[in-house]
Amino acid sequence: MKTIKVSNLHPGMKFDQPVFIEGDNVLVPAGVVIKDKDIERLSRWDIEEVFTEGSEIVEAAAEAAAKFKDSPAWLPPREEKYLKIYRSAVEKVDAIFQDIADETYLHHEPIDSVVKEMLDVLRQSKNEMIQLILLGEWVERRLSVSAVNCMIISAVIGNTMKLASHRLLQLATGALMHDVGMLKVEKGILEKQGKLSGEELTKIRTHPVIGYQSISRDMKYPEDIALVALQHHEHWDGRGYPRSLKGEDITLFARVVTVADAYEAMVSERPYRNSMIGYSAMKNVLSDNGRHFDPRVLKAFLESMGVFPIGSIVQLNNSSIGRVSENHTEAPLRPKVELLIDEFGTQIEGVEILDLLSKKNLFIVRAIDPKMIGEGEE
Repeated sequence: MKTIKVSNLHPGMKFDQPVFIEGDNVLVPAGVVIKDKDIERLSRWDIEEVFTEGSEIVEAAAEAAAKFKDSPAWLPPREEKYLKIYRSAVEKVDAIFQDIADETYLHHEPIDSVVKEMLDVLRQSKNEMIQLILLGEWVERRLSVSAVNCMIISAVIGNTMKLASHRLLQLATGALMHDVGMLKVEKGILEKQGKLSGEELTKIRTHPVIGYQSISRDMKYPEDIALVALQHHEHWDGRGYPRSLKGEDITLFARVVTVADAYEAMVSERPYRNSMIGYSAMKNVLSDNGRHFDPRVLKAFLESMGVFPIGSIVQLNNSSIGRVSENHTEAPLRPKVELLIDEFGTQIEGVEILDLLSKKNLFIVRAIDPKMIGEGEE
């Protein structure tokens, strides 16, 4: 008899032999799908393990997915113009950051130009830009990439919060420049993979103050923008730094950027962390429980991005596999999904979109990391 931890169960699983709670108490018969309510019942009863003599049934769609896991079909179609806009913004910000690091940069017209251009693109093509963030392998990971990504996510959240256009411009600018203080931190510290020493940690923790001074004093930006750099490591519960500010004592822009920055870090490559799929990162951010993040900003973030962010690969309850193509603000669990493999394991030719808001009999059972398909990982 095999032992399976309840924490490893997920809706949609089924086995070729009955699954037992204990003794002769059957959780589900052979071939019957485990549902949300089954797992909730186990949790409610404080049951941590179930038992079976069988094996998980791998559906045709999952087998087909394993065959195609290295196929370009898993990648969302990207129009070249959006990729060029994104890469151009990164290169421009790279040049700006180099000037700041060299202390030769004293004006902010190039920064304003990048921000305005990106806001114009986001008004028409939010989904395309979010997909680029979730596919960080297209560009080398560096501070300018993180800055552009954070600006995009922050602007999307700000738009959901219905900020006035001039406030949205200020938010996006603050988001783009929030980490400029890191340009003064030694590269060896930033790239260190092991534990930081107390002295190294202190040096890193000076970057909000350095960034604030650079933005307000050197670049002559308004206080609202500079405060984003100063406060983006403050926490909603007051346990952040550098001033241990709490709740609404932290400026709204900084509260938005704190959420965007955390999500961006989770979905991006770092020397010390593997890339996380958007769904896992979303779960981590939403599980904050009022420690780091403003709950009101989190609500806007969820409405902006959806539980399953654009580009996420998901499995449906009929075992078909698809890619999230559009989210519904009013129903974050029921996005539009572009079908990639049907329930019979056949790869889809052309484009077939399922709107889960109207397809009431279909729902997402799990998100899938394409790199892990065929390896038994979620």
